Amino acid sequence: LERNQSSPVDRAERSDGRIVKMEVDYSATVDQRLPECEKMARDGRLQEAIESLLSLEKQTRTVSDMVSTSRILVAIVQLCYEAKDWDALNENIMLLSKRRSQLKQAVTKMVQECYTYVDAMSDLSIKLRLIDTLRTVTAGKIYVEIERARLTKTLAQIKEQNGDVKEAASILQELQVETYGSMEKKEKAEFILEQMRLCIAVKDYIRTQIISKKINTKFFQEEGSEDLKLKYYNLMIQVDQHEGSYLSICKHYRAIYDTPCILEDASKWQQALKSVVLYVILAPYDNEQSDLVHRISIDKKLEEIPKYRDLLKQFTTMELMRWSSVVEDYGKELREGSMETPDTDVFTYSEEGEKRWKDLKNRVVEHIYSSRNNILLSAGILFVSAGTAHAINSNLSIQLVLVFQKRITEESPFANHKFNNYSI
Repeated sequence: LERNQSSPVDRAERSDGRIVKMEVDYSATVDQRLPECEKMARDGRLQEAIESLLSLEKQTRTVSDMVSTSRILVAIVQLCYEAKDWDALNENIMLLSKRRSQLKQAVTKMVQECYTYVDAMSDLSIKLRLIDTLRTVTAGKIYVEIERARLTKTLAQIKEQNGDVKEAASILQELQVETYGSMEKKEKAEFILEQMRLCIAVKDYIRTQIISKKINTKFFQEEGSEDLKLKYYNLMIQVDQHEGSYLSICKHYRAIYDTPCILEDASKWQQALKSVVLYVILAPYDNEQSDLVHRISIDKKLEEIPKYRDLLKQFTTMELMRWSSVVEDYGKELREGSMETPDTDVFTYSEEGEKRWKDLKNRVVEHIYSSRNNILLSAGILFVSAGTAHAINSNLSIQLVLVFQKRITEESPFANHKFNNYSI
C-alpha cells in the first residue's frame, strides 16, 4: 500500500461530524478486489464476496479513504441487486450505514445507488420494503435529506395510486423541503406544489394555504419556471374557489394571463382573460376591486373578446342595467359560449356555477344602487323583489362604510380618533 504523500490530502466527514484526513490510499487494492468479488457473486458465492468486501471496507474506513469506501459500499449493494437477493440488499444497507464512524460521503453514494433501484423494481412489495429501508437509514441525516425527500415523494405517489390519498398527503407533509439548503429552488417548488395538490385532494384547504406561503412568487420570474407558475396559480384558484374569494381568483388568473407561454397562444390567453373579467365583476365592491376593474378595462386585448369587453364596460359606467337585459345579452355567451369563443367554467350549470350566477345578479344590483334610487325603484329596474334589493343594498352600504372607515384610518389627520358609531 502506498501512502498518499505527494498528492493533496483528501478529507472526509465521519458520521459523528469529525473531519478526517485520508491516511492510506487503498484504491489499488480495491481495483484488484472488486473484479474478484464480482466473479464470486456470478458463481453463486454472493455471501463470500460480500464478506470479502466487508473486510476490506473496515480497512478503508479506518484510514479514512473516502473514495475507496464509497466504491466498496456501492459494489456490495450492486452485487445484492444483480443477484436479486433482496434480503441481503436490505440487510447490508442497514449494516453499512450503521458501522462505527462510517464516512458520510460513502453512505450518500450508497443511498444514491440504491435509489436508482426503486424505479427499476416491478414487484410492489419488494419496492416498498426497499423504500422503507432507505427511509430508515436516511432519517435525521442532513447529508442525505434530498434522497430521503425523493423517496418519500415516491412512497406518496404509490399510496395515491393505490387509492390511499389521505395517507399519501400525510406522508408528504413530513417533508420541510423549504429548509433544505442543498436542494435547488425548482425542486423545492415541485415538492411544495405536490404537497398543496394532495392537501386539496383531501380537502384540507387551510393547510394548503399555509403551505402555499412557503413559495415566494418572485421565483416564477426566473427562466424555466413557467410550468410551475401555472401549476401554482391553478392550485391557488381551487383553494380560493372553495373560499369564494373572487378577487383573489381574479388575481390568480391575471398571473396566468401574464405568463409568456399563455400570451403566445390566443386560445389560452383569451380563456384566461375571460376569467379575469368575470371574477373581477363577481368580487364585492371595494377600493381594490374598483381599481382593478378600471385597470383591466384598458387592456387592448379585450377587443378580441367583445362580449366580455362590453360586460366589463357596464361596470365602469353609471348607466342602469336590467338583470333581464344582462341575461338576454350575455347569458348564452357566459354560460354556453359560442363557436368563436368557448365558455369558461365560471357559470356552469353545477352547484358552484349556479351560485356564481346568483352572485353576478347581486353585483348588478349593487352596481346600480345609489342614494338617488330607492328600494322599490331598484327592485323594479332589476326585476327582483323589494326584500332582495333591500338585503343587497344594505350589504353594499356596510361595505361602503368599511371602505370609508379604512380611508379615515389611513389618510385622515385624525387617524388615531376612534369612530364608534355610524349611521347608514
